[in-house]
Amino acid sequence: MKRIIVSIIIPSFNTKEVTLRCVKSIVENTSFSYEIIVVDNGSTDGSVKQITNLKLIANSNNLGFARAVNQGIKVARGRYLLLLNSDVFTNKGSIEKMIDFAKKTPDCGVVGGKLVFGNGKTQHSVMVFPTLWQTIAKYWLRRKDPVLPRDVAVVDAVVGAAFLITPEAISRIGVLDERYFMYFEDLDYCRRVKKAGLKTYYLPEAEFTHLHGESGKGLSSSENQWRRLVPSSQIYHGILIHYLIILIMWTSQKVRKLFGLLSS
Repeated sequence: MKRIIVSIIIPSFNTKEVTLRCVKSIVENTSFSYEIIVVDNGSTDGSVKQITNLKLIANSNNLGFARAVNQGIKVARGRYLLLLNSDVFTNKGSIEKMIDFAKKTPDCGVVGGKLVFGNGKTQHSVMVFPTLWQTIAKYWLRRKDPVLPRDVAVVDAVVGAAFLITPEAISRIGVLDERYFMYFEDLDYCRRVKKAGLKTYYLPEAEFTHLHGESGKGLSSSENQWRRLVPSSQIYHGILIHYLIILIMWTSQKVRKLFGLLSS
């Protein structure tokens, strides 16, 4: 049996068209041994019937991103694990570049690729670990987000839309934390990578097209997304820090609004 180098795990929820396009992009642009595992979270748009000739896990309801990914990891046969949002399309050679980099970088735990919109404009694909100080700097001191690196760089965290996990990371850290239904699971995993003595790398030469927001449309409303965001923030930060961050953001907005009214 041919050895599988990477297992590509795609959680899907009511995103039939983009999921199929995601799979097609992998087939057309990846030249070495891989397997695709689609984990469907109870879609009602006919996704399951359309996904053929692939390893498919069909859940009866929406278990969330982290649990779906972990289901894929449990059956994966590849040495490396690539988590892809269903609204991400791989470009020629992008996955190979991530694997090649990880192979020659012993301290690598996670590799993130460069994400671009459908029009080619670059997305901000890296993140700084959120803290109270970061919140104060952003909302009170108006500090801008760090500039996206032009070359390969060690970063705090990468966006989970195209997220390669190395064998060393799985060995030391394990799978995603299933307390996160969605949001913060990528930050949490990268934080654990750092605690384990490994590094998260941003690799801009590995480029992926990301239709930002399409994979979350199945939630149907921004209100539902907010309901998922708050519990995840509380898990990541802890209850006290979470509410302090909310307070910093809220007071900043109120003060700016007040000064806007006074100056008008």
